[in-house]
Order: sequence, then structure tokens, then C-alpha cells
Amino acid sequence: MTTRRLRIPPRWRSLLPFAGIAMVVGGLAGAFAWTAGWLTPARVTAPRLVDAIETGKPYAGFRRAHARGVCVAGWFEPTAEATSLSRARVFSQARTPAIGRMSIGGGEPLGAEAQARVRSLALQLDTDDGQQWRLAMNSFPFFAVSTPQAFAEQVVASRPDPATGKPDPGKMQAFLGRHPEAARFMAWAGSAPWSSSFANTAYNGVHAFAFTNAEGERRYVRWSFVPQAPFEPLAPAQRQAAEAGYLTDELAARLGKGPLRWTLELTLAEPGDPIEDPSQPWPEARQRVSAGTLVLERAYDQAAGDCRDINFDPTVLPVGIAPSRDPVLAARAAAYSVSFNRRLREVAAGAGQAKGGGR
Repeated sequence: MTTRRLRIPPRWRSLLPFAGIAMVVGGLAGAFAWTAGWLTPARVTAPRLVDAIETGKPYAGFRRAHARGVCVAGWFEPTAEATSLSRARVFSQARTPAIGRMSIGGGEPLGAEAQARVRSLALQLDTDDGQQWRLAMNSFPFFAVSTPQAFAEQVVASRPDPATGKPDPGKMQAFLGRHPEAARFMAWAGSAPWSSSFANTAYNGVHAFAFTNAEGERRYVRWSFVPQAPFEPLAPAQRQAAEAGYLTDELAARLGKGPLRWTLELTLAEPGDPIEDPSQPWPEARQRVSAGTLVLERAYDQAAGDCRDINFDPTVLPVGIAPSRDPVLAARAAAYSVSFNRRLREVAAGAGQAKGGGR
């Protein structure tokens, strides 16, 4: 793909003076990752992790992962039950504006949406006291591996062989031999039905976060946004026949008939549950609390949309919600910062996003 060179749009020109701030944020994310114990000389670093995702062929001006997406906007309304778990302002004010992005997995800005196994939802909620909550969620129910190193190995092992267009079976077998926990994710990817719409997909946070209420009581939770639209599977034949922008077009058609809704469902951890390992699901019997409703009322092109300039770092959290010591969560924060800074430099150098292109 040939990257179009465009004049820097006013939105991006206004961001350039803040490049230094972005670097500071990146440094803070890196410091957090260091405390999690993964940015050591013998281990993978955030730039190396992003390098592995790029596979030597980045699309200038686009996100390194989830490059194809669409901006969405709406609001979040909490339930009364949510305040018993967290004092975060988002759970006490009546309505919080939401800016988001729906996307597919992969680094191809013009990839066929229906053929992508993973659908994603990123959100930024801005409360009336100036706090933000950023969320980065995916359609898979748990992560494939438990460490940044294992994730980097998975990315390399999953690269298509130029001769076949598919991953090398030998490399994948060797990867699974080193990281048998990934077999659970592979089983999900091979057996779970594909959703037919962004609107009827459940989006999962996969990581654990600490919720603290007004009384100082602390509970670890994982969250999911569960669609209120009925699930409908997308058959293999439909995936192959669909237009490249199928999911975005289908979303626009639904929104043309009215807003779409998801229920924020919190799953509460019990003693002994794996808090720092996103590859381990919690038992189905765990208590669940409905914490609110996400309402999306419009979708629009990300090339000039509000979502394009947001780094959906999942460790940007309001008072009342705190990250766990999950090393994959720390790695995501640092890698998102690296990806964001690379995009900012590329746009400053004159690279622009094609319509429909780029956490």
C-alpha cells in the first residue's frame, strides 16, 4: 500500500506543540512498566514489542494494531449498584459523555472487516470534574498469554509465511510448547461463533482492576460490555462474501434506526482468583453486577474524528479505580504510548490517513 502524503490538518497541527507532553506521558507509562518488572535488559521492551507488531511494514500515520476502525459517540449512565463498589465519579453523575472507537484486529488500515477474528471497542469517558476513564476492550474473553515476552513470541510465530500466506505450523507448535496456556485461546478462536455486527459483540476488559468505594472497601473486578442487541453469528460464507467495510456499514445502518446499548457488567473476584494473569478466566459462578449502560448514538469516519487523536491507554483511570500488577496491562500501556508517538511524528512529517484508516 502506498501511503498518501497530505498537508497536516488543523487538528494535528494543534497537537504538535504537545508532542513533548506526549513524550512525558510515554515516560510515565514506561516507568510504570518498569515497576511491573518487564522492562529489564533481558526482556522485551515497549519499542521492541511495537516493532514486532509492525512486522517491518508499518502504515505511516496509522495505529500499529487495530488500524482499521470507526469513531463512535454517545454516553454512559450508571446504576445505583455501581456506587457500592467504586467512588469513581462516572458512577455517581447521571450521564457521562463517551467518545470511542470500534475496530478490528490487525495492522492493515484497509483490511476486510468481516474476515477479522477480533472486534474491539475503546472508550474515553470524561466526567464533569475533569477526570477520564479510558478503556480498551476486545471480543475475546481472556488473553492468550500471561506475559509481554510470551505475547511478543506469539506475534512472531503468527506471522504469515510469504510462501503460503499462513503462519508456519512448526513455529506455532514450538510457541505452544513453550506457552501451553495459549491453547485455551486457540480453542476459543477456533470454536466460538463470529459475531455478525459490532453492535451484537461483547467487549471484554480481560484485566483485573481494583475498585474502591467511598468507605474504602476494595474489590478486584473484571468488566465486560454486554450487547443488548441479540447475538447473530456470521457464517464463513458470509465472511468471505462481505464487502471490506461490512461491519462499519452495518453499524451505520443500525444507528440510522436508533441508539445502540451495552450493559457494563462487573465480575467480582474471590480469594484465590488470578488477579495478575489475564490468560486465566475466572469461574463462571462469580458474582456479577450491572454497573450501567453505554449508549452509542452515532458513528463517523475516524480520519477526521475525535477518536483518532486519543491514545486509549487502559491505565488512564479515575479515582476509585486502580490497575492491578498484571504485567500485560503495564506492557499495553507502554506499547500504546510508543505507537501513539510514532504516529504523531509521522503525521508531523507529512504522512496522513486515508479515509477509513487508523489504540
